[in-house]
Amino acid sequence: MSAGILEVANAKINLSLEVRGREESGYHQLESLVVFASVADRVICKEADTLGLEISGPFASQLANEDNNLILKAARAFAGALGRDPTVRFELEKNLPIASGIGGGSADAAAALRAMMRLWGDPPGSIEGIALQLGADVPVCMRKRPSFMTGVGESLRTIRRFPEIHAVLANPGVSVSTADVFRRLQAGPVEGPERLPLLQGVETLDRLVIWLEENGNDLEAPATAIEPVIKTVINELQETDGCRLARMSGSGATCFALYDNPFDSSEAAAALKKKHNSWWVTATKFLGTQ
Repeated sequence: MSAGILEVANAKINLSLEVRGREESGYHQLESLVVFASVADRVICKEADTLGLEISGPFASQLANEDNNLILKAARAFAGALGRDPTVRFELEKNLPIASGIGGGSADAAAALRAMMRLWGDPPGSIEGIALQLGADVPVCMRKRPSFMTGVGESLRTIRRFPEIHAVLANPGVSVSTADVFRRLQAGPVEGPERLPLLQGVETLDRLVIWLEENGNDLEAPATAIEPVIKTVINELQETDGCRLARMSGSGATCFALYDNPFDSSEAAAALKKKHNSWWVTATKFLGTQ
């Protein structure tokens, strides 16, 4: 990657995800505990004569439709808010699998917005408003901090205390359409107050696991019905030595497992890679509060 403004687009992990219901607009009201992993895409932004995007990395070939990329949509939206042309060029190192439930596209869009703010300054109005127009996950990806996400993604509450957690991410090489998962869920209308308890902070992995055992991912069952291999991934993660908890992130198909230490997570990732060499598997850390 060449010189320019570099922003890191960390993978977004939904540790929990509860669907409260479907609005008349078609959007779903969610409640989710979100963290970010050290594994990431990398985005470089620089001044240019015209808007452009160059993609490299292990998953570059899966982004064939360049003009529809969220980075370019973010650039157009940001430049439009400033009343100017999007005269910037981006380089994207695509390290995260596509349509995999870890917010790669949203993280890339958020990274593009942060880079353009550094390049051109703050836009008039709310950068969060621009982010939300691009997608429900983009606002939380702008922050890159442990957060509660509620509503359709517009309401964020930062978790004040959250430990760094060792983890493994695994994707079996299948893409899952978020829209298809929600259609299969068939959520009813939103009813009642928010259900998710407001977690002020977590000091240890033990406390987090206890909380997560009571707050799951409502999209796991419909996603598994579409791609049964997701259940295989979860089972394989659960069987690794030292696994404290394993489940699917977002709408899938990426799954995660939590561990007490980096040795256990590294050993688990190595064992899983050896057994399933076609899967995308990586040991990583979930970033805590800074």
